[in-house]
Amino acid sequence: MVMDAIKTTVEEMRKVLNIENVIGKPIESEDKIMIPVTRFGMAFGAGMGEGKGPSENGGQGAGAGGGTGIEPIAMIVVFKDVKGPEGVKILSLKTPNPIARTIGELGTAVVDVMQEGRKMREKPEKKETPETKKA
Repeated sequence: MVMDAIKTTVEEMRKVLNIENVIGKPIESEDKIMIPVTRFGMAFGAGMGEGKGPSENGGQGAGAGGGTGIEPIAMIVVFKDVKGPEGVKILSLKTPNPIARTIGELGTAVVDVMQEGRKMREKPEKKETPETKKA
């Protein structure tokens, strides 16, 4: 009984688990080929038990279950007219976690402040002279 449940569950999960679900079918345009990449996860469990009940055979039970999940994580872009590694780009589709996002925003703010400071130092101050006041 439990073996049938396990066998059925595994067979159904195997239908989902194939390479096209991890490395997707390429999408082709005139100048590039895009290949989706996903993260695939699977969980599985089964169990059975026996107990003593009021009937002469006692109680029996069995069960099996599983689950799968697919998450898009990247897109590989191959430019047809560009040779070598320069012709391949990997674009992340994952949203950065809150800490990474905060660090990125903070880093951008620091760079902006540094650039402003550099502009201030490079810009010569114009002092008013009697000649410039007349103009």
